[in-house]
Amino acid sequence: MKCCRSCGYELSTPFLNLGNSPISNNYLTEGETHLPEIYYPLEVYYCPKCQLVQIDQFEKPENIFNSKYTYFSSYSSSWLKHCKQYVNEIAKEIELNSKSLVIEIGSNDGYLLQYFKEIDIPVLGIDPSEETAKVAIKKGIPTEIIFFNTNFSKQANLIIVNNVIAHTPDPNEFVKALKKCLKPSGVITVEFPSILELIKNNQFDTIYQEHYSYFSLHSIKNLFERHGLKIFDVKELPTHGGSLRIYACHDNEKILEDINIIDILSKEKAFGILDPRMYFKFGYKAENIKRDLLDLLISLKKINRVVVGYGAPAKGNTLLNYCGIRSDLLKYTVDINPHKQGLFLPGTHIPIKCPNQIMIDQPDYVLVLPWNIQIEIVNQLSYIKSWGGKFIIPIPEVKFL
Repeated sequence: MKCCRSCGYELSTPFLNLGNSPISNNYLTEGETHLPEIYYPLEVYYCPKCQLVQIDQFEKPENIFNSKYTYFSSYSSSWLKHCKQYVNEIAKEIELNSKSLVIEIGSNDGYLLQYFKEIDIPVLGIDPSEETAKVAIKKGIPTEIIFFNTNFSKQANLIIVNNVIAHTPDPNEFVKALKKCLKPSGVITVEFPSILELIKNNQFDTIYQEHYSYFSLHSIKNLFERHGLKIFDVKELPTHGGSLRIYACHDNEKILEDINIIDILSKEKAFGILDPRMYFKFGYKAENIKRDLLDLLISLKKINRVVVGYGAPAKGNTLLNYCGIRSDLLKYTVDINPHKQGLFLPGTHIPIKCPNQIMIDQPDYVLVLPWNIQIEIVNQLSYIKSWGGKFIIPIPEVKFL
C-alpha cells in the first residue's frame, strides 16, 4: 500500500494514469537513441487527509538533477522579468540590505540571485545540478553544488524556493531544513504551480517524474504548520500556467495572517480541492486532449502538412509520450537553449534543432510545447505568418492560434 509522502496516510487508487514515460529531462545523444530506455509509471494519487497530490518515487533525485540536467531558467525573458519584479518588491518589503543574506534553493543558473547582486544584497545559491551551477558561478554568484537538507547549517534573512518544493521526494525533511536555516525574524517565499489551476486548465503535462508532489494552499499549509512554520500571506501568480507564492515565518513571530489566505482556501474548497471525486473527473479531460491532438496531427499528416514543435520542455515530453507522438507526426522541435540543440527528446526520439530551422523549412504548423509562455513564443515566431504558418496550442484545449 502506498503512503502519502507528506502525512503518511495510506493511499489507494490513482485518479490519473498517464502511462509509462522516461525521465522527462533525460535528453539523448544520437547514439543513445539506439539504447534501451527506462520507463516509469506516471500514476497520480490524492491524499484525503492532507490534500497532497503526488506520484510514486521511482528514481532518486541525484539521478535526475545531475550533469545531464539541461534546464536553464535564463532562457525565458518573461520569467526573468517576473523574477526581477519579485526582487525589487521583496527587498523593500522586508528591508534587506548589505548585511542581509538571501539564500535560494534550486538557484539554477543564477537567473534570480543576479538581481539581488545588482543591488548589493549578499546571496548564496544552492543547486545540485553541476552544469547550471557552473553558469551561476561564472556570473559571480556564490553557489554550493549540493542537495538541500537538514545538514545545511547557514542561516538567512530570506530563503527563496521557486518551483523546487515539488522536486523533493521528502517534503518533511525539506521543510525541517527550511526552518533550521531561517533566522528568527526571517521570511521564506515559496512559488509552486497551483493544483487548482493544473486541474482547472487541464495541465496534465506538467506531471512528470521530476515533480513528485503537486500542492494546493491547503496541502502546503498543512505541511508547514507541522514543522513550526506559519504562512502569513499568499499571492496568485500567472507564471507556469497559474501559481501561488506563499510567505512564511517561524510560528512564534507576531505577524498577522493576510485575508488572502482565507480567500484562497475558500476558493480551493469551492473548486473541490477537498473532494476526491473532483480529481477522478480530471482524468477524463486528459484523455480527451490526447484524442483531440492525435486526431489533428493525423489529419494534417494525411493532407501532407508539415508540423514541427517549438520548445523541448519536460512538460512537452509528458504530452508527447502520453499521446504516442513520434517524428512521423512531429518532424522535429526547436529550442533556444543551445545545451539541448542536437539532442533528442526522451522516449519519442524527436530531434531538437536550432530555432532558425523554422525559418529555413517554413513548416505549415508549429506546436507550442511550453504553452505557459505562448505569448513570448508567438511574438518570437510572428514571421511564420508570412508564409501562412499557424500555431497549435495543446493546453488547456487543442486550438489554432
